[in-house]
Amino acid sequence: MQYRRFGRTNLRIPILSLGGMRFQKSWEQLDISEISNEEQNKVENILNLANKYGISHVETAKYYGTSEVQLGLGFKNIDRIPNIIQTKIPPNSDPKIFKRDIMTSFEKLKVKRIDLLAVHGINTDEHLYHAVKDGGCIDILRNLQKENLIGSIGFSTHGKSSLIEKAISTNFFDYVNLHWYFINQENTKVINLANKYDLGVFIISPTDKGGHLHTPSDKMLELCKPLHPIVFNDLFCLRNQNVHTLSVGIAKETDFNLHLEAVSLLSESEKYVPKIINRLRQESINSLGLEWHQNWNRNLPSWEYTPGNINIPVLLWLSNLIDWLDMEGFAKARYQLLGNGSHWFPGNNSNLLDKDVSEVQLLKILEGHTNPKKVIKKLRTLKEKFGDKVAKRLSKK
Repeated sequence: MQYRRFGRTNLRIPILSLGGMRFQKSWEQLDISEISNEEQNKVENILNLANKYGISHVETAKYYGTSEVQLGLGFKNIDRIPNIIQTKIPPNSDPKIFKRDIMTSFEKLKVKRIDLLAVHGINTDEHLYHAVKDGGCIDILRNLQKENLIGSIGFSTHGKSSLIEKAISTNFFDYVNLHWYFINQENTKVINLANKYDLGVFIISPTDKGGHLHTPSDKMLELCKPLHPIVFNDLFCLRNQNVHTLSVGIAKETDFNLHLEAVSLLSESEKYVPKIINRLRQESINSLGLEWHQNWNRNLPSWEYTPGNINIPVLLWLSNLIDWLDMEGFAKARYQLLGNGSHWFPGNNSNLLDKDVSEVQLLKILEGHTNPKKVIKKLRTLKEKFGDKVAKRLSKK
């Protein structure tokens, strides 16, 4: 395993981190008595494998169901506890509740110290305010640092780049968990700003939110040859030296394999990655047309200012992924989450188009776009494909 300095935390962090979201028993907050030996053994086997591969950082959260409870039990039974333990607690307007939640995580994890403690989900200005206000979440965390109960303080976010930049610029945080991968590079400038402030950078869910690369389309497989799409995407992220670690969402023991292959090829990434990027970009031009490829996301209204709160930028991105990379399964899941993802995935899908929202209304707010009619056509196509169902976030919190 290779390691990088995790920004000003000065921790030596493995470039792959063990994400605790997907190998727990349940998304419900169950008691340990409700977890079978077989289910707990799975967690402990994965922890032991991670240790064998040099993945010495495990990352979980209060709202990852039984994750904290199972990890806490597993730490008592495995060969060696991970060197770096991270959990995440959602911001709260009441600092007493925030502190209570932290102490509950200590009880579940059965550890004396948590190395990385993140404010989980700074997705809105309100969340940021509750974190940084006098007497707020950060002050609670600073006091816990003085007691040597926690190490470095970070935040995780699904928010807009402008909000993440604002949070980084407070200079209150030591690291950030954020989304960035080949199909979604909106946070490139954010990562550069994090480097300026010497923050550790942890990439969230590059395999799943990076396009369901665990079940890639045939087209994606072909375009990424000779690499698997997971290997390509890992290398794409890690060749950026301002990225320090990627979350590996393990559901079963064999899920490590492709990520470990990426680590083994990192020194040769320039041999593969630029060629694959060029191939993918050329296919985007071929599939979408040069004008759309270059201009589709210019002068689009934010969902807050769109009739019906329709999230046009995200919907066009999903439409492009279908036309470009045959990512229909990923697009369907994300489309059906819109309207039910709260601040984690805000705005609505296009189900309201031609119902409560008219074409005339959308044309008015799309006046600055290169092809408003095409935008509306794409929204209608998505509605026809996916408009019959809804999806829920894995965690309802």
